[in-house]
Amino acid sequence: MPTALGLGAAIGVLLGLLGGGGSILAVPALVYGVGLPLSSAVPASLLVVGISSVTAVLPRVRAHQVRWRIAAVFGGAGAVAAFGGAALNRLLPPQAVLIGFAALMMVAGWRMLAGEASTGGACELPGGGVNWRGCLPKAIGAGTAVGVLTGLFGVGGGFLVIPALVLGLGLPMTAAVGTSLLIVVVNSAAGFAAHAGESALDYGVIASFTAAAVAGSLTAARLGRRLDPVRLRRWFAYLVFAVAAFVAAQAVFNPAALSH
Repeated sequence: MPTALGLGAAIGVLLGLLGGGGSILAVPALVYGVGLPLSSAVPASLLVVGISSVTAVLPRVRAHQVRWRIAAVFGGAGAVAAFGGAALNRLLPPQAVLIGFAALMMVAGWRMLAGEASTGGACELPGGGVNWRGCLPKAIGAGTAVGVLTGLFGVGGGFLVIPALVLGLGLPMTAAVGTSLLIVVVNSAAGFAAHAGESALDYGVIASFTAAAVAGSLTAARLGRRLDPVRLRRWFAYLVFAVAAFVAAQAVFNPAALSH
């Protein structure tokens, strides 16, 4: 239990400092830190990510920083696809899932080092409506891809959703962050439902981990305003690379640890 509290708080601090991305460390923390088998760590991670995202999205809802219709299309496609990702997860050996997850972490780290790029195609019209002709195919395609990854790896996908919303759909960054959090909530709920009943869950550990993550994120959010966000993301990217290397090495040289 103390380990769950400590790791949950650490991930929450990262979420609070960075505004997203820290949840990608939840699966490795639950597997190698807390000691859960991968079959339990994936749905547990989705529960942690979903609850943490609910906490984070509420202030942005009040600030009108969520694009509800785009979130509905993107999140709806992702929710359906999450069941396909969960089915794929059941077909693959845990070793292959962890190696794929390490590769995904490398992509996430690279995205963080790359920084923000200029926006792409515009979904929002000047009058406040949505250009569905250009937006709908992109939203469905990107939502489906993120949903598959959610079900397969147990990640909310915020580090992929935000670039898709900004670069592909042309949302401003403030709206992309708020909309992404809502999409992550939907995807996490669908992914958790898709994995329900596969493995026994230790809800005491999950509750401790989640409570610590939420508390850590709320505390660190205040500190994050005083720190350089570019430097924070760069150092976090290096941390993600290191954890990815550790996960890949463990999957290759110590596969027995995945089913203990």
